[in-house]
Amino acid sequence: MNTVFLTHNKIRLALHELRNGSGRPLLLLHGLGEPSTARVPSWATPWTGPIHALDFTGHGASTVPPGGGYGAELLLADADIALGALGEATVAGRGLGAYIALMLAGARPQRVRGAILLDGPGLAGGAVGPTSQSFVNLARSMTSPDQYALLELSHDLRPPDYATQFVRLAVQGSGLDEPIAVTGIVRPPWLAAVVDEVGVVTATIDEALATFAAV
Repeated sequence: MNTVFLTHNKIRLALHELRNGSGRPLLLLHGLGEPSTARVPSWATPWTGPIHALDFTGHGASTVPPGGGYGAELLLADADIALGALGEATVAGRGLGAYIALMLAGARPQRVRGAILLDGPGLAGGAVGPTSQSFVNLARSMTSPDQYALLELSHDLRPPDYATQFVRLAVQGSGLDEPIAVTGIVRPPWLAAVVDEVGVVTATIDEALATFAAV
């Protein structure tokens, strides 16, 4: 496994090349509290192109910043920096990574050639609307995964209408009829809304990989 470090402000992001190959890269985004996988997952072996995995801020070999301040948009910026290093790619996210993959597909539709959303830790997120704020001061720890990341990202707001906007942006800008594939079986409110959108297909992982490999 080869690792390069990318810069996101004061954060060093670890982008791991799990396997080289010929063709478009597959970018893997991990779940909440996980590091990136060190090997190509068995489900991804049919992909013929290179396979990369990103450690989000506060996870794996990436920097653990002091004091927290996590949100989905921060991780979206992480993923955007990785995408910028790879160029055009297909993205597969697990759990929290599935939500970020959806956002990335909408934010960069011309460079994300299909987003695959898988079950995994952190898929549900927090409330779907504003709630009372709570503030905590955790013991300082620079180990991964960051305790602030576990707390804050498990409570991030995920309004269904916010999630569906990224689907519509992906459909509008990607040129693909169905740029989002949902392979998981868990349906938190944001994902249930996404599945009902035009441009989203439910599929097996094998079907999703084969579809996006051909576009």
